[in-house]
Amino acid sequence: MEQLAGLDSLIQQAPEFLMTYGLKALAAIVIFLIGKYFSGVAKRLTIKLLNNRKVDATVVSFVANLAWTLVFVFTIVATLGQVGVQTASLVAVIGAAGLAVGLALQGSLSNFASGVLMVLFRPCRVGDYIEAAGTAGTVDEITIFSTRLRTADNKMIIAPNSAIMNGTITNYSALEKRRIDLTIGVSYTANIANTKKVIADILDNNEFVLTDPGYFIGLAELADSSINFVVRPWVNTPDYWTARFQLLEQIKNALDAADIEIPFPQMDLHVKEVPAK
Repeated sequence: MEQLAGLDSLIQQAPEFLMTYGLKALAAIVIFLIGKYFSGVAKRLTIKLLNNRKVDATVVSFVANLAWTLVFVFTIVATLGQVGVQTASLVAVIGAAGLAVGLALQGSLSNFASGVLMVLFRPCRVGDYIEAAGTAGTVDEITIFSTRLRTADNKMIIAPNSAIMNGTITNYSALEKRRIDLTIGVSYTANIANTKKVIADILDNNEFVLTDPGYFIGLAELADSSINFVVRPWVNTPDYWTARFQLLEQIKNALDAADIEIPFPQMDLHVKEVPAK
């Protein structure tokens, strides 16, 4: 009889139980589904935003997954709170675990933060030739914790993102035009006006030298063994090294053809005879 009475009591309480906890469970399911949907939305929006900024694909994938994870974790916490779980304790445990991991991985977190800054401010992109972190090379890939550079002699250098962002970055590919700075030394016997004309003719007929902005030729120094001219033409950035090598060769040949000597360092020694007593 006692068992039947207990069963009857449970049957009577069932509607109230279903109304109380059933609605909470239904609300939790709705919150979970909405949160999961917005997790996907956050991921897609992140991918679209970073692709519009032409960010490296590896960074796009990581940041998009990170956005999805953050929204999904928030959804889980909200869902558990709806069904009655004490989320304050759960958040405290997650926070303590995050603090412990953060202390153990300070260097990695610094590199990660620097990688995020590189994504946001874009001091360099894949394909740029940069000088940073005590090295120089073409950026091959920007990952979450490091940047991979390829040197001119085809060596791979992996530099931590924090070392790059915490120092000076010289980006040789960022601007469309670059100036070539050449120093041409000729003999003291050379005519200055004629020498400048020979060099100007080379610049006027070179396919890489730009007319806007114009080049500059000037007498820079009266050195020990030569008079030195500075030659400063402008070229498109991708043509820099090709133009530099070509101009040096053309100027040397033109000066030789005009009988203008390019002297080598020398010293004149005058011996004075002293009469013997």
